Amino acid sequence: MTSAADQGSGTSPAKRYAASRRRAAAQRSPLGAFRARYPFEFDDFQVRACEALQQGQGVLVAAPTGSGKTVVGEFAVHLALASGRKVFYTTPIKALSNQKYADLVRRHGPDAVGLLTGDNTVNGEAPVVVMTTEVLRNMLYAGSSTMTGLGYVVMDEVHYLADRFRGAVWEEVIIHLPEQVQLVSLSATVSNAEEFGAWLDTVRGDTAVVVSEHRPVPLWQHVVAGRRLLDLFAGPSATEDGDPAARARVNPELRALARQDLRVVHTGRGRRRHPRRVRRGPSHSRPEVIVTLDREGLLPAITFVFSRAGCEAAVGQCVAAGLWLTSPQERERIRAVTRRRCTEIPEEDRGVLGFGEWSQALERGLAAHHAGLLPTFKEVVEELFSEGLVKAVFATETLALGINMPARSVVLEKLVKWNGETHADVTPGEYTQLTGRAGRRGIDVEGHAVVLWQPGLDPEAVAGLASTRTYPLRSSFRPTYNMAVNLVGQVGRARAREILQTSFAQFQADRAVVGLARQVQQQEEALAGYAEAMHCDLGDFASYARLRRRIADRETELSRVTSRDRRAEALASLERLRRGDVIRLGGGRATGWVVVLDPGTPGGTDGPRPTVLTEDRHVHRVSPNDLTAPVEPLTRVTVPKGFNPRSPQARRDLASSLGAALGTADRDPPRRSGRSRSRAADDPELQQLRAQLRAHPCHGCPDREQHARWAERWWRLKRETDALQRRVEGRTNSIARVFDRVCDVLTEHGYLDGDTVTVQGHRLSRLYTEADLLVAECLREGIWDGLDGPALAACVSTLVYESRRDDAGEPQLPAGPVGGAVEDTVRIWSRLQERERHHQLEPTAEPDLGLVWAVYRWAQGRSLEEVLRGGDLAAGDFVRWCKQVIDLLGQLAQATVGEAVPGGTGLHAAARDAVEQVRRGVVAYSSVV
Repeated sequence: MTSAADQGSGTSPAKRYAASRRRAAAQRSPLGAFRARYPFEFDDFQVRACEALQQGQGVLVAAPTGSGKTVVGEFAVHLALASGRKVFYTTPIKALSNQKYADLVRRHGPDAVGLLTGDNTVNGEAPVVVMTTEVLRNMLYAGSSTMTGLGYVVMDEVHYLADRFRGAVWEEVIIHLPEQVQLVSLSATVSNAEEFGAWLDTVRGDTAVVVSEHRPVPLWQHVVAGRRLLDLFAGPSATEDGDPAARARVNPELRALARQDLRVVHTGRGRRRHPRRVRRGPSHSRPEVIVTLDREGLLPAITFVFSRAGCEAAVGQCVAAGLWLTSPQERERIRAVTRRRCTEIPEEDRGVLGFGEWSQALERGLAAHHAGLLPTFKEVVEELFSEGLVKAVFATETLALGINMPARSVVLEKLVKWNGETHADVTPGEYTQLTGRAGRRGIDVEGHAVVLWQPGLDPEAVAGLASTRTYPLRSSFRPTYNMAVNLVGQVGRARAREILQTSFAQFQADRAVVGLARQVQQQEEALAGYAEAMHCDLGDFASYARLRRRIADRETELSRVTSRDRRAEALASLERLRRGDVIRLGGGRATGWVVVLDPGTPGGTDGPRPTVLTEDRHVHRVSPNDLTAPVEPLTRVTVPKGFNPRSPQARRDLASSLGAALGTADRDPPRRSGRSRSRAADDPELQQLRAQLRAHPCHGCPDREQHARWAERWWRLKRETDALQRRVEGRTNSIARVFDRVCDVLTEHGYLDGDTVTVQGHRLSRLYTEADLLVAECLREGIWDGLDGPALAACVSTLVYESRRDDAGEPQLPAGPVGGAVEDTVRIWSRLQERERHHQLEPTAEPDLGLVWAVYRWAQGRSLEEVLRGGDLAAGDFVRWCKQVIDLLGQLAQATVGEAVPGGTGLHAAARDAVEQVRRGVVAYSSVV
């Protein structure tokens, strides 16, 4: 008999029994056993993703930073271990691989987990191996036996495939993984996750797309103005909470502050008004901001500064202000961690590394975090911050690339950053990635994103950044030389072409063609309407409009010719310069008086590029953009024969001599005679066109200018439509066409012969560097043969190093064979670049000589202080670049392994020697916790 309670519940004993059986079965399932290991309930998106994985599907998880995506990756590890298969856990950067390795070792023990990053090889045949994505790509091409029994691959931070320089590696791995491998892709929130998932479904088979935009810890948005912490929004402002309409209303106090910041001034009676931004509003000192956050209970905090020097300066300012954010017990723990992690750093290196200042700041709870920091220092900062011992970290945006350093608050000093080419506004995606670290799950009930008020700040723009949810993932995939020889060697050229057609880049291009074609159709309809609007009863207005356009084009062409002539005169004036000439530059970065240090080499389309010293002691190379007119020496100063442009004292002395010379010289530049008549006044073609225009019937139409406006609109839209049409035609098979050009270059240089990979091609297939073909050409021509280890390391450095500044003057090269080998490397690059341009390929980057001298001395055994003395290179940067030099040297040794000369005197032996000579001291410190 059914009880009243059972009747009320509507559940029969049979149903309750069946439900209990299902719960028991779920608990006995792999997912049930896995969930039992965690002290918290899984979120819905984690459960859905894990269930899909358990059912044999691939999974794409797109969720905010800090939401717990890695639980899904760890479930793949659990499934692999439970079923006796292998799992590879890949990350975009070595530091994140090291961190994930340490996490998995703590959970599964050191015997079950391995690490492969290029820098470190630990237990590489373990059932769970953490690695960088590049390592997995290389294993796929090499057919590594380590992949035997592979069941799962986790690709953490898979949205990194949008990275301009390294993103293609992700697509290579996804395309080439064996069919039976289940792929777990973990991504930050992107707005086109379904599109990416559809591509994964196409190339990998059944793939579940699990998207979550919910932040487990709500995020509140603020602006610091003076010493006040103001809410950004007028209504409830925590992300994911509150009424969206209320959240969209910007705080009226901030709007009033913005109005205050803009005032209109009059330039005089009766003249126009000119709005001008005036530096009113609050200014900030970094110590005051930290004090404000501490007062509001918002520490620990990460402040993104977007400048390495700014990060270091911020720590120094807080120390100078007397900030102490730690207790005596915390300081003792900080000292213990620092001693344990830095015990291998020799006493003689600690001074040049700034160990004393760094460790003292740590004890106060303050630290910087950027790519120029010694890796060991960065790891100590990460460990102490994760333990809550460091309270305020000043970081560049590189910290946002997956390193596990959550904070209660994230501060953005500015909303503009240098992107490698120019200063650009922070995008909504970048804003979300940076502020996503605010709010520690299980520790904080809410996180806080803080923007510092700056003169000219637009609160509406900040609100837009904070509320925008459109972050599309765009492929950066392009075929490389190494990729081409590996693919052709495995499947032949035709099949390789088909494989590349399956890339996400081509998938997006093909989908975009539909939208582009629709846009072309709409614009063609608009063109018909414009043609009707410009109709003239007196004649064919289209032909009249073409005459006007031809006149405008001819005037532009003549103006361009005039500019070219001026440029030619300016370049010719550069060729007449001598060392010590004092000249005035009128444009670019070095406007003002300068003294010529090196007149450069004449010849070439760009002419010489003299190296100069400015009045404010900066050294840089003059480019055509620095010239607005020919230069004439005003006077001359003596440049010492042994002048060292890297020496601050030498620059200061020479700048003083420059100032003295200018003080006694007549600064009025000599007048130059110019053309009295413009080219347009004398051009017969232009005169003829103007005569035809005046004789045209439509020239006398009273509505001529109205018709002309419609004609101009028609012409502009026609140009846009034609360009769209070319894009439609160009997108189809676009990746395959680039692949064909790459193969053409390889065939020209003897690396491919039809579907056959030559001996030189097989050597190229083992070179995984952005300068792969350049390295292969240097090997083929033997320009590095006979070099010892230090000399080879110095040459290799030119192919991995990228200067952060291009105005440091001519780099110093060692005497002897190194200089000649470096010059030959640049010569081969120049020839290769010419062929790449001929085949319409993106040219290989020019060798950078800025690290040659430092690497050469380091490989010779010089001390760190000697190597870095007098230069601008930070110790952390030096270590990072040395590790990349080691990586490429290892590839050279591998590529020439069958060419070893008896007695160990060949390039193979030199490369192995060079690896050992560079991998010492601070460069050799292991970064595995």
